[in-house]
Amino acid sequence: MKSAIYNGPFDITLTELETPTCGPRDVLLRNLHAGICGSDVSVYRHGPGAHQILKGEQFGHEVVSEIAEMGSEVTGLSVGDRVYPYPLTAKGDPSRAGCLGGFSEYILVPNCHVGEQVFKVDDRIPTPVAGLIEPFTVAHRAVRRCRPQQGEKAIVFGAGTIGIGAAVALKSLGAAEVMVVDLSDLRLEKAAGLGFVTCNSAREDLRRRAGEVFGEVKTLLGTFPDVDIYVEAAGPDELFATIQSMAKSGARIGAVAVHPKPVAVDLVRLAYGEQEIIGPGGYRPEDVVDVMKIMESGRFDLASIITHTFELDRIIEAIETAGDRESALHVAIAY
Repeated sequence: MKSAIYNGPFDITLTELETPTCGPRDVLLRNLHAGICGSDVSVYRHGPGAHQILKGEQFGHEVVSEIAEMGSEVTGLSVGDRVYPYPLTAKGDPSRAGCLGGFSEYILVPNCHVGEQVFKVDDRIPTPVAGLIEPFTVAHRAVRRCRPQQGEKAIVFGAGTIGIGAAVALKSLGAAEVMVVDLSDLRLEKAAGLGFVTCNSAREDLRRRAGEVFGEVKTLLGTFPDVDIYVEAAGPDELFATIQSMAKSGARIGAVAVHPKPVAVDLVRLAYGEQEIIGPGGYRPEDVVDVMKIMESGRFDLASIITHTFELDRIIEAIETAGDRESALHVAIAY
């Protein structure tokens, strides 16, 4: 099988490996569609850092596949079924989630059970959209941890795949209005196409725009936009200070972006403003179920955020394209 191997910064090789064979409890997956994660771009440019992608290994973890072969003791699946391999368990070791093998033609899933190592994908979900399950579960978990209530208002920073996923999750979980903030006109156009209010903070006064959209509320520390939830899915170090400075009393801040170094927190605003900073912790199986239900509903045209699709032979070009925020949103490999 053809496989992309991560060797270090700016060093990816396409290699022919032996296609794995199934044991009695295993399934062999043929990959169909694999997304380029921001972590894939980061390790390509800078090295593994905090990301669980190892040198000399297969990588790619945003993937939808089909059953190519299965062991005699596997139940609940059939050859040809489309499935989502759950990165935390598909290889039997959560620390290898980033080395799942989405950028290879095949993945072997040992000791496979439906609803644990793999999840069946409903026919109502198009294959390219199913390739968004993994990043959307990251976003969904972050939003769920922020405990959105019916009718609340929210701002999402970052209109990448996870930011869009967070906006979708917020609306699906009852938010009345969601604004998406970014610097890329392309990405904001995609967000607007899905029905979200947008703000390009490079050209607009963010605080004023938020006040116009959501109204304002007076608190002990002053007057602030009447926003209940902020989701930070962008990553600039200075952004967290911006969010804290504009968050009203009782606001919840979901910190989903991965920062390369520690970020300062204003403890005065945290204390007097009763702000909550919430870490999402990745995702759980229930997030997979919820995300697939959203995709099955067809409420959002999620295929519209896939801006580029490449063959595996062009994996380096795909990763470099995914790193260009001005010209790309979600970039994928199609097999």
